[in-house]
Amino acid sequence: MKIAYLTGQYPRATDTFIQREVAALRRLGLSVATCSIRATGPQHLVGEEQRAEAQGTFHVLSATLNLWTLSRAKLSALRHPARFFRALALAWRTAPKGLRGRFYNLVYFSEALVLAHHLRRENITHLHNHIAKSSCTVAMLTSALSDIPYSFTLHGPDIFYAPEHWRLDAKIARARFVACISQFARAQGMLFSDQSHWDKLKIIHCGVDPDRYDMDGPRDGNHLLFVGRLAAVKGVPILLQALARARQSLPDLRLTLVGDGPDRAALMAATEALNLGDAVDFAGYRSQSEVAALLAYSDCLVLPSFAEGVPVVLMEAMAARLPVIATRVGGTGELVEDGVSGRLIAPGDAGALHDAILTVMSGKDRAAMGEAGRARVTVEFDIGIEAARLAALFQAGPDLPPEIRPEDPREARA
Repeated sequence: MKIAYLTGQYPRATDTFIQREVAALRRLGLSVATCSIRATGPQHLVGEEQRAEAQGTFHVLSATLNLWTLSRAKLSALRHPARFFRALALAWRTAPKGLRGRFYNLVYFSEALVLAHHLRRENITHLHNHIAKSSCTVAMLTSALSDIPYSFTLHGPDIFYAPEHWRLDAKIARARFVACISQFARAQGMLFSDQSHWDKLKIIHCGVDPDRYDMDGPRDGNHLLFVGRLAAVKGVPILLQALARARQSLPDLRLTLVGDGPDRAALMAATEALNLGDAVDFAGYRSQSEVAALLAYSDCLVLPSFAEGVPVVLMEAMAARLPVIATRVGGTGELVEDGVSGRLIAPGDAGALHDAILTVMSGKDRAAMGEAGRARVTVEFDIGIEAARLAALFQAGPDLPPEIRPEDPREARA
């Protein structure tokens, strides 16, 4: 099979799970071409892997802005006028309300014209999308123009705030299947789609390579780590407040923040206001290898988010035998078992986060939590196994397996 992957921006430092999935599918023997609506900014190309992937990725928007390329794509599509006008009607029918929504969907239709032309020239047999928002609209329209089937991975949580705007119902109805990253995501897909399409909703976890994080480092019992975008949804101000309180009991406690984003300046100011300047390191974006090394030298990963899907960074930390502290939001509870592999707390509660930090960092069961976390990731979130499950769905065509959670390919061979 020749699969094409489409996202809004690829590769990107904040979405390394997509890059891992592509690499795992290629190791399984599938041909996977990568397409991105927009070119990725240089701040996201933080390692050789990202730079190599960027060079081989087709950029849809820049191709669409080339009038010669767009004209050729439109003429090619008009060879099948019925399909062309059905796809155009679909773009109009699924547009958000108002002139702005109509305009954007016509832009997405133009992008779909160019992408459909590119996919036909590359002999692509299936199109897959991640993130399910505007790039998935392009995927849906591309499929309508080309008759190439498409599927998508449903993450959340932000798309669940506006499912009508993004016409999640239409995307599910027209997709060959939907890979839901959690039971929570699948339930939301069921909520916003017709019951006749629920059999398409399969659970395929995002995953990590556990061996990549199987490293030993000199952990000193005082180092907290956060990895994520420095944006409001991640709840970092709550973490800073909890850290300031926790240092009254554990004065050597320090925190490394890996990532960047719109709230960086405000968070740096908050750090100074809380007298944490010497205790907090803003490390910026780091490559996958650098994050793996930081996990080996840290003692606990903290993710105080207000909303999440199933955070891949928690999988990375657990694979590195780190206990984790996370908020009980989205599908996080499907990964982290409270009191076993870490602590789950209510979002937005700095007091509860303070207590969890003291419990984990002062306790003697950090090593046991780390081992329990690694065992969980190895069984349920190994990217090699999850990619094999996804590959089986690609290869099944319209004859999807009946199971909600596709069979582990290792068990199928036994």
